[in-house]
Amino acid sequence: MSGTLFLAATPIGNPGDATSRLVEILQTADIVAAEDSRRAVRLLRDLRISAPGKIVSFYDAVEEAKSAELVAAVKQGQTVLVISDAGMPTVSDPGFRLMQHAINAGIQIQVLPGPSAVLAALAVSGLPTDRFAFEGFLNRKAGARDRDLQDLKHETRTMVFFEAPHRLSETISAMAVHFGADRQGVICRELTKTYEEVVRGTLAQLKQWCQREILGEITLVVSGSPELAETTSADWIKLVSQRTQLGVSIRDAVADVASELNVPKRDVYEAVIQHQKTTD
Repeated sequence: MSGTLFLAATPIGNPGDATSRLVEILQTADIVAAEDSRRAVRLLRDLRISAPGKIVSFYDAVEEAKSAELVAAVKQGQTVLVISDAGMPTVSDPGFRLMQHAINAGIQIQVLPGPSAVLAALAVSGLPTDRFAFEGFLNRKAGARDRDLQDLKHETRTMVFFEAPHRLSETISAMAVHFGADRQGVICRELTKTYEEVVRGTLAQLKQWCQREILGEITLVVSGSPELAETTSADWIKLVSQRTQLGVSIRDAVADVASELNVPKRDVYEAVIQHQKTTD
């Protein structure tokens, strides 16, 4: 008889946020697959419970190899509980590849919802919550990070990021360049923990706040781009003309206008060339 695979959210800081279902499954599961077995033991201690099942390490580097073993255990009738260090497995944490194996194997899967740094930060940010995009961790390499931020420049949804404390200042500075220094943002540090801190302001103000030692878990919420008004080829031509009159080359002027209005560069260039032909 097949068992069950449980994906469970764990507290992001305060152990009091653990659900009664999580406590129940921790005390009855045959196997607890934990992103960090030491953190799992600490959670059990904080909850003042014991787990009779086997606790196994289940981090990124071993996820693919261990997924088959965990699926096999469920097929044999065992209960397998998957937890990450904090929050929900699969969300910037191990578990996605296991889910693919489990779905393909047709075993029973249940999810235990609970604490989420993404939703907690979004809710407390005070920024629009009707539509949002979770971007996780940005690329550590500056060039790739800048390309990703440029792609998000015109994203109208509220954006949620994770970031390491030692990279936060650099990331905020890059966002100020690509999004504009006046874009609104919120730094959520150590949510639900003793030294929880929520800092709101423009990216310029947040950049200034970052000029200090920063420790702890960071979730960053940034407002989306304002909706751009619909523009026509006449608008493009006018804006390009204003730039070229200041000495900017046509090529650079077209690129700037296309980026500013979030329209295809080729369309702007063709409109400008066609206008020049008709006025020559």
